[in-house]
Order: sequence, then structure tokens, then C-alpha cells
Amino acid sequence: MSRPDRVDLKPEFDGYEQRLDKAISHLKNEFMLIRAGRANPQILSKVTVDYYGTPTSLLSIANVSVPEARQLLVSLYDISILKDVEKAILASDIGITPTNDGRAIRLVLPQLTEERRKDLIKQVKKTAEDSKVVLRGERGKMMDLIKKHKKDGAISEDEERQYGVEIQKILDKKVEQIDKVLKEKEVEILEV
Repeated sequence: MSRPDRVDLKPEFDGYEQRLDKAISHLKNEFMLIRAGRANPQILSKVTVDYYGTPTSLLSIANVSVPEARQLLVSLYDISILKDVEKAILASDIGITPTNDGRAIRLVLPQLTEERRKDLIKQVKKTAEDSKVVLRGERGKMMDLIKKHKKDGAISEDEERQYGVEIQKILDKKVEQIDKVLKEKEVEILEV
């Protein structure tokens, strides 16, 4: 009985690593949206404004700057829609009341209470754990693929074991990255 052709698993490993990186990138984006007492223009990334009949991202029709640690300044390119932008911010779920001075909108982030900080820590830990679940799911898919190749006779038992070790090493490295990102976010939240 002849052995089937050897399989090149490099593309699968590259795809695996890219999917893990994508999950980590998604986690970082989610963390940017979490208000931690320090102003970050990204908290406005999901705010959309009805701009001449078209739902438009606020960040594409305004310059958002951080003049102070807990303040955002939204300078519109077209001040005729100032009221519409103010309404869109109020309608969004960011929980900040805008102040309109006739030319721009200021958003002052309230000081976080100890209770709110604890809630945010729980939220970021859950988000990080959800990301780890996604990573473990990707590991499971890769392991299934390796087992399939082993069953088909395309790889040996030793190769199956080696690939399994390599898959786990990659996962462990990515989990460490998640833990590092989580730790940084916790420090940011606890900062007074």
C-alpha cells in the first residue's frame, strides 16, 4: 500500500496564527471602547450621524482631540450639523453628555467611582476570557485538521504529536499576549 503525498501544513499554520492575531486585535479594539476615566477618541468610533440623509461615522466628519486627560473635543468639518451630532452622541450608549459651545462639542468623562472601576475590571476580564475561548476554538480546529491528515495517512503519529506541540506553543504565546493586554487595561482602569 502506497502512502499518500506528504502534506505541506505551513499554510494552515500561517492561517491559524493569523486567526489568533485577529482575535487579539479584536480584543484590543474592544478594550479601546471601554471608558477607563482617560479620554480616548475611539469611544466615539461607533457613533453614527445622519449626515445629509446618510448614516456616517462621527470620526469621518469631525476631528476628535484630547485637550485634557478626561476631555474630548469634537471639531466638526461642517458646523451646520452640530445639533445632529449632539443628538447622535446623546443617543449612543457611551454615557457621556455632550456640551455644545456653538462651534464644537466637548465631552467630559466623569471621574470613575471605585464600584465602577470594579465593574469595568470584571467586564475586561470577561472580554479577555471570551477571546481565549476563541483562541482555544481555533486550536481545536487545527488539531482536528492534524488528526484528519493522520487518519488519511498523510502524516505519521510522531508528526501528529509534533504538530500538536507546535499548535499549543503558538496558542500559549497568544494567550500570554492577551494576559499582557488585560493587565495593561486593568492598570489603566485602576489609575486615579
